[in-house]
Amino acid sequence: MRRSSLRTAVAVVTAGLTLTACGGSDDGGGSGGSGSDAATATSAEDFGGMDALIEAAQEEGTLNVIALPRDWANYGEMLDTFSEKYGIEINEANPTGSSQDELNAVESQRGQDRAPDVLDLGTAFARQAQAEGLTAPYQVETWDEIPEGQKDPEGHWFNDYGGYISIGCNASVIAECPTTFADLLDPQYAGQVALNGNPTQAAAAFAGVWAASLANGGDLDDIGPGIDFFKQIKDVGNFNPVEITPATIQSGETPIAIDWDYLNASFTEDFAADGVEWQVAVPSDGLFGGYYSQAISKFAPHPAAARLWQEFLYSDEGQNIWLKGGARPVRLPAMEDAGTADAEALSALPPVEGTAEFPTQEQETAAQAVVAERWNAEISG
Repeated sequence: MRRSSLRTAVAVVTAGLTLTACGGSDDGGGSGGSGSDAATATSAEDFGGMDALIEAAQEEGTLNVIALPRDWANYGEMLDTFSEKYGIEINEANPTGSSQDELNAVESQRGQDRAPDVLDLGTAFARQAQAEGLTAPYQVETWDEIPEGQKDPEGHWFNDYGGYISIGCNASVIAECPTTFADLLDPQYAGQVALNGNPTQAAAAFAGVWAASLANGGDLDDIGPGIDFFKQIKDVGNFNPVEITPATIQSGETPIAIDWDYLNASFTEDFAADGVEWQVAVPSDGLFGGYYSQAISKFAPHPAAARLWQEFLYSDEGQNIWLKGGARPVRLPAMEDAGTADAEALSALPPVEGTAEFPTQEQETAAQAVVAERWNAEISG
């Protein structure tokens, strides 16, 4: 969406389901400054301020993350910068895991040193985690600049970065790149149209189906036309069930990738260095946007480090790292107003025409049920 409409779309929820991040007790562990318990701290003030939070996190010395690919929204730079800035070692588990994998790890590794401290989830899964009692409420210092509707009021989860469904195209092997969903039915794209995973499991793929629905007479109350559309793509021989990766894109195995714009755009520079021309278009006939969400595990073995990680992510420095990765950080409107947004990174965002549509929680839940019932039977079967 245009940045101007991003400012007004404060009720954003992601349509995504996944993301392609001494032993603690069951109630968490560690202690913060001023005698406060880090596992129950709901703000930096509970530690006695940021300096005390930093000290408590550095005393723990470790942060466990899960399902954070380094090439996703510039997470490589985010992880390295945090580690170097605070001298905290980061353990990176299952970088290609899904949101469900993250929740499974919280449950199965509960009480273990290796359990996740923090989570980066599709919002539907963040809500699920909260409902299952897996999250700890926390409000970062920049809390007031996270728009209402993009956060749980108590801080059990809060949106972090977002983007739009886009069509990426390897122009080195595709003569004429598609720019709309309608284009994808052209016979010239036989066996070339792929999603980032299965929409019953993967955030980007689920959002891609919903975007296709908007492009084909559907709406936020009816994702069915999106499934119908992909059935058409399959019937004409254009659908490729292989999950896209940089390797499959470069090799020409999946030269057309339906994915979040910040993920598609992140390939451009690296592909160019390898002699691959990569084009990214945000289709105007199916404009769909969404955010992912952060949460702290209630059972984090390093509760102070988990809270410091969130403070870093929602600082200007952290938000600009996501912006450099082509994602639109949740505090971007406030940072633009304050003049703290990275101007060069902002200007590099893929152009978007029109105003994105965003589902409510109820619409999202209903759409998930439809996809779960129909996709594997009609597309994967």
